[in-house]
Amino acid sequence: MKSEPHAAPGTREAREQARIRRRAFLDRLTWGMVLALFVCTCFLAHSAFAGVQHSELTVAFLDVGQGDAVFIETPSGRQVLIDGGKNRAVLSALADVMGFRDRSLDVVIATHPDLDHIGGLPHVFTRYDVSMVLEPGVLDDGADYEAFISAVHAEGLEPILGRAGMKLELEEGITLQLLFPQGDASRMEANSASIVLRLTYGETSFLFMGDAPVAIERYLTAQYASGLQSDVLKLGHHGSKTSTSEEFLVVVSPEHAVVSAGCHNQYGHPHAVVLGRLEVQGVAVWDTCTEGTVVFQSDGMRTHAVRN
Repeated sequence: MKSEPHAAPGTREAREQARIRRRAFLDRLTWGMVLALFVCTCFLAHSAFAGVQHSELTVAFLDVGQGDAVFIETPSGRQVLIDGGKNRAVLSALADVMGFRDRSLDVVIATHPDLDHIGGLPHVFTRYDVSMVLEPGVLDDGADYEAFISAVHAEGLEPILGRAGMKLELEEGITLQLLFPQGDASRMEANSASIVLRLTYGETSFLFMGDAPVAIERYLTAQYASGLQSDVLKLGHHGSKTSTSEEFLVVVSPEHAVVSAGCHNQYGHPHAVVLGRLEVQGVAVWDTCTEGTVVFQSDGMRTHAVRN
């Protein structure tokens, strides 16, 4: 069968072709969600990995300016990147924590299609061999999202739609669980469609909120209750006052909170109201603006911050 010719990148025809491909892929995954979950788990259970083995789980909140990027490495060396900031800054941040010679990632997760979360990912796909990509499936015809999807396709991949209930068993005892979105996110507002993840290792846990607003926090609280409790909370929306409600903080009950934001950013992140709530709850606050890349390690019993 003769394939449809590709339109020139950036043109209206190219965007329409990309939209049709995404819609067809969404339709195929409607019946294939369980299979996708099975493939995720089995691949990660058997994939080869490179690099030096460590005794602890490492979670690094990368300093990428005004944006989000989180790097996870398990004791056996499996690696996950959640978001990639808005530009090439993610490359130097990754090289700092991975080492310059390491050029592969097991999983890349784009929480939602905002520039400050996916803008750096095309650069990541250019430099690193990536085995699996997850995203929420928000339909977006903006240039930033088109560049992300094009980079995924150039890697020879189709993104898997991240949905609540999926669990990536990174290795024995270490699980990355997707808590949101619950279903079809194609028509949702981007921040509200953020993939929310909880990473557990033994008795320790991390909660990654993307840019999820208070309305999603309320939903998660009702859905999971004490199952949200985490030692480390990556604040939603860079510490904006649209996220991190008092009620949510009580349920999560974190020891540490991480703000991923640029210094003197135009949005006023992190907001004083949010910082006040964290102070009242006695939560230690770590800010990539003042700390640079913030690194935590866990041995499955205890989580501790690693000083730069």
